[in-house]
Amino acid sequence: MPIYAYKCESCGFAKDVLQKMSDAPLEVCPSCAQATFKKQLTAAGFQLKGSGWYVTDFKGGGGSTTSPASTPAASGSGEAAPAAPKADATPAASSTPPATSGS
Repeated sequence: MPIYAYKCESCGFAKDVLQKMSDAPLEVCPSCAQATFKKQLTAAGFQLKGSGWYVTDFKGGGGSTTSPASTPAASGSGEAAPAAPKADATPAASSTPPATSGS
């Protein structure tokens, strides 16, 4: 649930309120009981820091698609997860026979 910032236009009372997105906005000030309690526009509650976030950071690249929490060893069962077989790095054999030198 998001936290919304409200401020009364009459008395200046300000309050942060935890509300569902589907809840109606508050209108009555809890301090002065006037109907001038308005929702404020605020900045996002998080920041991305570092050298940058790019679309290509998480595409392909041989990383595992399963999270560590989904493996049996990480779930606390006491059994070790079987190691995944490594792919052969050699290219597949060509279906064309090698060229022969004819005399």
